[in-house]
Amino acid sequence: MARDNIKAFSLIELIVVIIILGILAAISIPAFQKTQERAFDNDAKASLKLIQSAEKIYRLETGFYYPPGSTDGNHSTINTNLRLSLPVTTSKWNYTVDGTTGESQAVRSGGPDIRTWELPIDQEDPSLK
Repeated sequence: MARDNIKAFSLIELIVVIIILGILAAISIPAFQKTQERAFDNDAKASLKLIQSAEKIYRLETGFYYPPGSTDGNHSTINTNLRLSLPVTTSKWNYTVDGTTGESQAVRSGGPDIRTWELPIDQEDPSLK
């Protein structure tokens, strides 16, 4: 039986393909992680703006910022008292609200680096601390 008609990949061709796929993965994974971290930052900024708006409404209704004279970092009580729906269990951020200054913060809980976004009550956009 002649083996001239058999079509198959050689070992070298398979190794070249695997090397090319490895190079593509090495290039794309860090870019994906950077994009994912930017998305997490945008999530934190949006949540801080929601907290700020809820703080202003709370102050209009009660005459002072939430929590009165202290700081609250419990997502459940922040959600209840400011009528928000911040993620409680799956959040990538730890949010705190300062009732004396009206400032809110988001601190990254996990990930490659620890970042803190702050939004004072009198500013429009959050800033990286």
